[in-house]
Amino acid sequence: MTAASPPEVLRAPLVVEFPFTRSLGPVQSAFLTGLREGVVLGVRTSAGQVMVPPVEYDPATAEELRELVEVAPTGTVTTWAWNGEPRPQQPLATPFAWALVRLDGADTALLHALDAPGPEAVRTGMRVRVRWAAERTGAITDIACFEPEQEAEEGERQGGAVPHDGVFDEPVTGIVAEARLDYTYSPGRAQTAYINALSERRTVGERCPSCHKVYVPPRGACPTCGVATTDRVEVGPAGTVTTFCIVNIKAKNLDIEVPYVYAHIALDGADLALHGRIGGIPYDQVRMGLRVEPVWTDGGRYPDHYRPTGEPDADYDAYKELI
Repeated sequence: MTAASPPEVLRAPLVVEFPFTRSLGPVQSAFLTGLREGVVLGVRTSAGQVMVPPVEYDPATAEELRELVEVAPTGTVTTWAWNGEPRPQQPLATPFAWALVRLDGADTALLHALDAPGPEAVRTGMRVRVRWAAERTGAITDIACFEPEQEAEEGERQGGAVPHDGVFDEPVTGIVAEARLDYTYSPGRAQTAYINALSERRTVGERCPSCHKVYVPPRGACPTCGVATTDRVEVGPAGTVTTFCIVNIKAKNLDIEVPYVYAHIALDGADLALHGRIGGIPYDQVRMGLRVEPVWTDGGRYPDHYRPTGEPDADYDAYKELI
């Protein structure tokens, strides 16, 4: 008789992305508007140093900084690293160097891409200049990249910082920064079993052999006792709302009308509450202690939402330790 082989651990690509919107103060507004106009601005600190990119508060004294200066579009590489496999949305589609460049007139370095034919063409101390984007909108990408400045001598500094009032027509007052992280995610042994059970419309957790708590979703180890959890336990399907929130802002690409309720639900037999959306009841009637059950859609690998079971509400003492 041969032993059964362990189930394959799941792996899948995962993308996490969201737009981050922020308003700009006078210093950042002037810096980004300046880039749109082909001007690089820095700010002078209390000690007289020029910082590029500029900051609004002195890193040493926390004093508010407002003295803007213009620096040259040329500078010196202070350090660098070669990027042989550019990722989507990076400054250049071909291999390039990430470089810290101290622009002439500045005392700090700016991180950006350096276009070079190969790592052998890059060195600390080399002279570079800004290559401006063909279309500029008031963003750091208005600097398309840096490129070698062939006509300059190594170590030569061209000009210094000159005062600038930071005034431009139609200043940039806000930006939207697109944050994106894509990677391959593996849930591990415990959560692979949990996900596979969900595809069969079952919820399976794991029990700690020491404190006997049942964790759902399972973690593979008890966070309290520090021992492996290998004893699988089926819980639910019904459970109790321990706490909840009312969502009033519609998420992008999520076809759910607001307001709706998102809750912590302690499934029967579990010692850890999981997350789930509550449906089948007006949002303002959801309450702590509400008894709920999962609702599955055809082909769904996890419950679409939870709805009331019609049972009496659970007593507070029955779930207070799970809040």
